[in-house]
Amino acid sequence: MGRVIVTGSSRGIGKAIVDRYLDEEWTVFGASTTIIPYWKDNPRYRHAVIDLNMFKDAIDQWVNSLQKFENFPEVLINNAAVFIDSPISSSDDSWLENWNKTISINLTASSYLAKKVIKIWSSLHIDGILINISSRAAQRGDTEEFAAYAASKAGMIAFVKSVARNYGKQGITAFSIAPGFVQTDMAIESIKTYGEEYLTQGLALDAIVPPSDIATLAYRIGTGELKHSTGQTFHINSGSYLF
Repeated sequence: MGRVIVTGSSRGIGKAIVDRYLDEEWTVFGASTTIIPYWKDNPRYRHAVIDLNMFKDAIDQWVNSLQKFENFPEVLINNAAVFIDSPISSSDDSWLENWNKTISINLTASSYLAKKVIKIWSSLHIDGILINISSRAAQRGDTEEFAAYAASKAGMIAFVKSVARNYGKQGITAFSIAPGFVQTDMAIESIKTYGEEYLTQGLALDAIVPPSDIATLAYRIGTGELKHSTGQTFHINSGSYLF
């Protein structure tokens, strides 16, 4: 089976993705900000604790450690993200602090990790697959409290398109997945802010997306079955908007 890198593996979408790849007998290299109890007895899972607030050194060390294995992972899934409430009415300093933190963790850190991995794929002639977990907010915007989140997720989609356009002939493909609300801790935070009805209003289905649906899509892309869709964004949002 294959090898995959998954950031934000400790909960929600990331945990579901790890579960699916492990079920398919892949080797998974996960990362989050904390030590996690899951899969500790599974020899096919290896975990790294990475503080994305100071991402460069942490990512450099992590990628260097991955190069020591016999086979470098051929799939990278950028899932780690923060979702910070920062309304326009907040102070300038507070807004800038939260904007910069959101962009740094969600977009810059994920793109830097992808840069490091793509360079290795190129040097080793690996047909690598990049998958960025974006958001419906990247396509339709979000409430003004989460404008930074929407901007960071839109940037992830643009980055994927650039990778796809520039590295396809080297065998490297890139994809975005744009979920709507998903049954995760992040959705719970939104419920606290807006109420439960906000999450389901306007859906074509009667429930928000389960993390397992995202994991299934991420797995199918990671197998290479969809390589001719390189650069595309896959929307999975219970019909909250349709393309």
